[in-house]
Amino acid sequence: MVVLSILPIGLQQGLAYALVALGIAITFRVLAFPDLTVDGSFPLGGAVAARLIFEGMDPTLATLAALVAGFIAGSLTGILNTRLKINSLLAGILMMTILYSVNLRIMGRANIQLLYKSTVFTFMENMDVVRFVPVILFFFLITAVVKILVDLFLHTEYGMALRATGDNEDMIRSLGVNTDNATVFGLGLSNGLVALSGALVAQDQGFADVGMGIGMIVAGLASIIIGEALIKPKTVFRLTLAAVFGSVLYRFIISLGLRLGLAPTDLKMATGFMVILALGVPAFKKTREGKIHLRGV
Repeated sequence: MVVLSILPIGLQQGLAYALVALGIAITFRVLAFPDLTVDGSFPLGGAVAARLIFEGMDPTLATLAALVAGFIAGSLTGILNTRLKINSLLAGILMMTILYSVNLRIMGRANIQLLYKSTVFTFMENMDVVRFVPVILFFFLITAVVKILVDLFLHTEYGMALRATGDNEDMIRSLGVNTDNATVFGLGLSNGLVALSGALVAQDQGFADVGMGIGMIVAGLASIIIGEALIKPKTVFRLTLAAVFGSVLYRFIISLGLRLGLAPTDLKMATGFMVILALGVPAFKKTREGKIHLRGV
């Protein structure tokens, strides 16, 4: 009974944050780039959409503007890394830090309320049905469309170059591909999807907050790891499917934990332990088998 009661919540939140998992999959799995901009680009999407909606802009246009803002933020991280030769981790940390102030500037305060403003979910709230149903269908449609578009893109010539950049940058550069541009575009695409998720989540929950992106990178990684444990990412289709499925399962686990008594203040800690467990068990197995890897050896 408990499982059935939290199923709609887990499904809605899982699909809402699935775009974050897809974006992180592009950087961490396709580009092999440890991008930490996510913690800043997620609230950036919410901040841009909320401020524009608050000022009277059409919610759909405001959501698209948030996507563009996320793309720009991710591209700037790529430029810091490829043009200024700043370490990839440091470039992401710098952009994430800068975006905190940018988000405050955009909103003008720590948060913006949207409860009495028209959003992309307003027409669903006016339907004579339980709100969960149309919202879940909406998020499912958005996630499915984005997943299909990402799959199609990664099978194009440029998409293949993007994948090759993550696999073997020196090799693909020798074939005449500008890997710097590929990295910048890939980071832009990733953070654009993350910002899109932030814009939709802000409208769904009725407010945008400057701290809504804290721990988002860890949650996204947890979703990917969980998904890949069940769906081996041997193809692009399976990789993106694992990200989406993992996001839903992760949010379902979190909802179940809250229902069973887990304190909301412990969510970030629980997520961290979940990632450590998922990453540590395979390494422990290799150690037991005698396959010990020493750093620098």
